[in-house]
Amino acid sequence: MNTTATSMRNVSILGMRVDETSIDEAAKVIINWAKINSSKYVCVSNVHMCMESYDSKCYRDQVNSADIVVPDGKPLAIGARLLGNEKTNQIRGADLTRYLLQIANDEGISVGFYGSSYETLEAIKKGLQNTYPKLKIATLISPPFRELTQEENTQDINLINSSGVQLLFVGLGCPKQEIWMSKQKNTVKSVMVGVGAVFDFLSGTKSEAPIIIQKLGLEWFFRLITEPRRLWKRYMYHNPRFLWNYFKQYRISRLNKV
Repeated sequence: MNTTATSMRNVSILGMRVDETSIDEAAKVIINWAKINSSKYVCVSNVHMCMESYDSKCYRDQVNSADIVVPDGKPLAIGARLLGNEKTNQIRGADLTRYLLQIANDEGISVGFYGSSYETLEAIKKGLQNTYPKLKIATLISPPFRELTQEENTQDINLINSSGVQLLFVGLGCPKQEIWMSKQKNTVKSVMVGVGAVFDFLSGTKSEAPIIIQKLGLEWFFRLITEPRRLWKRYMYHNPRFLWNYFKQYRISRLNKV
């Protein structure tokens, strides 16, 4: 577990670290790292990531070694509070991304996007140029939708570093993006933030859940009904197991306090 990157308190949910922070604090730390081209990576965690880490010690270690692990999913934020970290806030990946983009636009920090298709990346670029007119977009890279060879990965790293990007948004999806970021730590000379589906939101290819759905913590259900064929196995498999195992952990934590 990474204990030196920040002074944030954290709690373990099914073995995965969740940091107690706010969007303001997280963004401030990330931007400060970006300004000095520090090689860091940030995980934006949800129930899917939690269960992937529960099932794989290797992946769990990769997530827990991140410099920040923010609770994107409301169940994780609520779960952390119930386990004693009362100030844990939900930080949606889309909200954090837009917050960081606004600061980057205002302070001249160069950003890049790694993942998804060229069409999606071009749509992101076009949309961001309208919303953030001063934003410096240093690089857009769409890697193949397969495992990269060492030569291809090295080529991508060289492109990223030579572009001068300071803040790199990674949209490879969970668990692929966290694995990739952990392997590039100290190689990519920028802060990497794994944001997954946010690429689709920024490009307009997929819709975000309405605000009321977000506040109810039902974004997963919105995504399920909009993409049932792709997502039903994930949610039907992971969500019940998360609830069962979390309440076992919660019960043990309560008994230990007695």
